[in-house]
Amino acid sequence: MSQSSGTTNVDDTFQLYDLRVEVICPAGQRIMCGAKAGDYFTLEGEMLYLPPGQGISIYSLGAVLPLLAAKQRKTASNDWMSTDAEIACPDPNCPSRLRIVRTGIRTFKHGETTVVPLGPVVEEAPRRSTYSP
Repeated sequence: MSQSSGTTNVDDTFQLYDLRVEVICPAGQRIMCGAKAGDYFTLEGEMLYLPPGQGISIYSLGAVLPLLAAKQRKTASNDWMSTDAEIACPDPNCPSRLRIVRTGIRTFKHGETTVVPLGPVVEEAPRRSTYSP
């Protein structure tokens, strides 16, 4: 935070990864979801783009969609969200997979993405225990 001319300037920027979600199809196996090897879509900020003339199954999209916002954000190197990149087709009889690849990073400004003003940071709750199998 810096002071200039009696006003406070706050850095309201944040970064998100651009993503490419690619279809992986095992050679010689029957694909049930309509996907073709090499099909893909990209995610830039909140905008999802498909190449002209290409579609994607709503069921396949539904399987991967909940993970995309997390994949767009920086995660700890030991977090499974950082290491796991392939999502199975939701049809149990379809061997295709969707691979999520981080392709670049963009910087956004809070004030350009929402009308909700920046406020105090909410503190995390204290940790209760660690995972032990």
